[in-house]
Amino acid sequence: MFIYYRIVRYKDEHKKESIIKATIKLVNDIGFVSSSVSKIAKEASVSPATIYIYYKNKDDLLVSTYIEIKKKIGMALLKDFDDTLPLKDTLLRSWKNGFFYIAENPGLFQFTEQFSYSPYGELVDKKDVEKYFEPIIKVLQTGIEQKIIKNVNFDILTTFIFFPVMILSNTRLCSNFEINEDNIETAFSLAWDAIKL
Repeated sequence: MFIYYRIVRYKDEHKKESIIKATIKLVNDIGFVSSSVSKIAKEASVSPATIYIYYKNKDDLLVSTYIEIKKKIGMALLKDFDDTLPLKDTLLRSWKNGFFYIAENPGLFQFTEQFSYSPYGELVDKKDVEKYFEPIIKVLQTGIEQKIIKNVNFDILTTFIFFPVMILSNTRLCSNFEINEDNIETAFSLAWDAIKL
């Protein structure tokens, strides 16, 4: 008589977070090509088999890490989000949140920056990322409908309003920019002037 035992591997959120952190660190240190699953597993102090509990393969791991970072950035931008405020004030609050979050987490931004310019970027479904920024997207759409901001291609609009945050908060790119309330508001004022009617 044979007794069949089924081994069930449970997902552990702490392990998953360790894998994501290890992936970000290794990609930032040695690049996408050199960051193998076995190296990531070693950095995360898990076995390579553990990674395959959470992810199908290396591509899935890298894409999922990118989406997880975008989720965190979205949550940071939406901290204390209030769409009942005037549009400009709503965007300024998100703008400030973005500045401080990226400045405090440069490794996350470095990963997303590399990812965006890599072939892996083509593996991301835009909808998987946009859902984390939906309230801000709705506010911008409302601003267009109310003729507060320019009715232009949405990629142009979001680039002018949010790309400066990513550049100015990155000390590798803007080492002479001091992140303080006055400078952030000055930068926002210029971005706002670019999109308002």
